[in-house]
Amino acid sequence: MNSDVIIETRNLTKVYRDFWGRPKVLALKALDLKVHRGEIFGLLGPNGSGKTTTIKLLLGLLFPTEGEAFLFGESATNVAKNERLGYLPEESYLYKFLNAEETLHFYGRLFKLSPSERKKRVDQLIDMVGLTAAKHRQIREYSKGMQRRIGLAQALINDPEMILLDEPTSGLDPIGTSEIKDRIRELRERGKTIILSGHLLADMQDICDRIAILHRGELKELGEVRDLLTVQDVTQIKTKDLPPAALTEIEAIIKRHGAELLAVDHPTTTLEELFLRIVRESDLHPGRRRVGDRPGMPASAAGDGAPGAAPETAARRS
Repeated sequence: MNSDVIIETRNLTKVYRDFWGRPKVLALKALDLKVHRGEIFGLLGPNGSGKTTTIKLLLGLLFPTEGEAFLFGESATNVAKNERLGYLPEESYLYKFLNAEETLHFYGRLFKLSPSERKKRVDQLIDMVGLTAAKHRQIREYSKGMQRRIGLAQALINDPEMILLDEPTSGLDPIGTSEIKDRIRELRERGKTIILSGHLLADMQDICDRIAILHRGELKELGEVRDLLTVQDVTQIKTKDLPPAALTEIEAIIKRHGAELLAVDHPTTTLEELFLRIVRESDLHPGRRRVGDRPGMPASAAGDGAPGAAPETAARRS
């Protein structure tokens, strides 16, 4: 593996079988994926698309039916790698009768942190997630949002190189969501690699560098968020002080009228529109696989057209 690639999957496949060993559910089919060091990578998909199965395969909690997964250049089945990971599951499994400090000290002992280092980390993390005023309250008294905060702190207690977060903003109010997204960005700036799995598309659009969209166990789209959301076949022109008579004119007319040309670029769709389009197309064409990436172009652009619907007011190229 390239030293810049921190996760790689090759033909990763998982089939769940019934009691008699017969294939029951194809949860993940031939997933080829690379995640680079220091990026925020989003794993998207509807329920049953294979997101949780992928995360469990990466953590070594499941064994693949076919294919391989590598983390830090080693097989995902090597449990020693988990010392370098942090994991926040969709539902945090916390001891309800412990308070925030006791919870983090407990997990710090599991990672064999020294008492002095553990105390330092606990104080830092409680402050980071905004629970200083509630650090002596029992977890059972916490709201869903507060439990997500302490769950994030627990995932960071060992100062991991890579962090897997499943629905990290679930249950948080808008202020709390904004704060958690800021913390995730800060982790990236410190060189951490973050894998996000979720359904809140606006949040994923805000913070992810790249995304992969899964549907029915197959990879349907992969690329940088900016490239995937760009409507390639539409050009929008932004001007300043343009007379009304020139609104329908093209770039040459704009210059002739003495207006200031501010930008000529491609409009973008939203991650929600992209996500829904891919899921609908997948339902209409089951079994269709995504094509290879091309620089600057979403994978689907080669086959079914650019993602998203173009704004009605945008001017199309002649």
